[in-house]
Amino acid sequence: MKRLRIIGLVAAAAMVTSACTAFEGHNEVEMLNKVTAVGSPFTQQLSAEYRAYSNYELKQMYDYADALHFARKGLASADGVQVLPEPISDWDLSQKHMIELGEARARLIAAFDRGAREIIPGKSAIAQARFDCWIEQQEENWQDAEISACKSDFLRLIAEIEAELPAPQPEYTPVPVAEPTPPAVMDIREAMYLVFFDHDKSVVGEGGQSVLDAVINEVSSRQINRINVTGHTDTSGGNSYNARLASKRAENVKAALIARGIDASMVTVQAKGESELLVPTPDGTREPANRRATITFE
Repeated sequence: MKRLRIIGLVAAAAMVTSACTAFEGHNEVEMLNKVTAVGSPFTQQLSAEYRAYSNYELKQMYDYADALHFARKGLASADGVQVLPEPISDWDLSQKHMIELGEARARLIAAFDRGAREIIPGKSAIAQARFDCWIEQQEENWQDAEISACKSDFLRLIAEIEAELPAPQPEYTPVPVAEPTPPAVMDIREAMYLVFFDHDKSVVGEGGQSVLDAVINEVSSRQINRINVTGHTDTSGGNSYNARLASKRAENVKAALIARGIDASMVTVQAKGESELLVPTPDGTREPANRRATITFE
């Protein structure tokens, strides 16, 4: 199963999901939009924060995988469950960002242990949501404005929370944050980049260009012998037409890589048409997730 790294979408959108696991629609986000939250004031507010963020990831960023992830956290919160801030080890971060986010998470957990969820429930829930936003955006590491906004909101909120909490008892000693072990470098054969296309189009747009910039960074920093580009379509056209469209998408991605300095001999292209859907749909269905080109490495 390949892991998807930073993902972009033509029509200014991006989405991430496993290449071996079919995304089962947007049911969790839709359920979260309809559910009535119960539980404590903290879990109710946290559910509302995750609802807003999962809708943002789905409808503005087209990041289906993260929309699904945070919708599930929102549904659990809506049911009264105290879900935790994102674990540092679950995200692909640089050593610098692991330390920075690890220290931030430790401050948040320490505040929770001192009763922040009960004493300042609304602000504490927003702080957790901003931390999760920060770590998700930091892993993607290409939207500087979003990273800065989530980070600055979290740092402001955690400082306010710490100031509003009662002073800790004398015996309270914060646990030192151990320097995290750097994650193992991911096998380049497990990396995959996705470029998404508008309906019936093969032009690589602004979102796709950002993905190709990330591909160039990957190639320049790793030992890569071959780049494989595969074109795909949704099921809204006929098989032969979709095969041609998929081929055009792959060829345009290859041309854009060559324009960025990649040796043409390194790039292979193939077209799958509608034969390998990322999101299974009936025939004749327009599905943005299926209108894509995949980029893998050898």
